[in-house]
Amino acid sequence: QVHLVEFGGGSVRAGGSLRLSCAASGRTFSRYPMAWFRQAPGKERDIAATISASGGSTYHADSVKGRFTISRDNAKNTVYLQMNSLKPEDTAVYYCAAGSSYSASSPEYDYWGQGTQVTVSS
Repeated sequence: QVHLVEFGGGSVRAGGSLRLSCAASGRTFSRYPMAWFRQAPGKERDIAATISASGGSTYHADSVKGRFTISRDNAKNTVYLQMNSLKPEDTAVYYCAAGSSYSASSPEYDYWGQGTQVTVSS
C-alpha cells in the first residue's frame, strides 16, 4: 500500500514556474514507477510525465516536453515535477500516481494522490 500526497500547486502567470512534489508513504517507494497526470476542466485525464523505479528512464508528453521535468529522490520517497514556461493550457489538477509498470497509461497505476490545482493566467 502506498499513500501519496501532492504539494506545490498554485496560481502563476504565463511564463512562470512551479515545482510539484509528491511525498509517498511506505518503504517500497523505490520499487514503483511514478507518474504525473493532469486533468483540465471538461477533459480526460492525460499523462504529463512518468519515471521508472530507478529514475533512469523518463517520458514526457509532447505537450510538456522541453518545459517540464520529472525526477525522483528514492531516499526521500518523493517524486517531483518541475514546470517551467507555463502556459494557460497547462491549467489542470495534477495527480501523482504509483504504478506496477513504467507506462504512460493510467490503468497501469494503482495508487493516486488527491491532486493539486495548477492555474496559469495569461
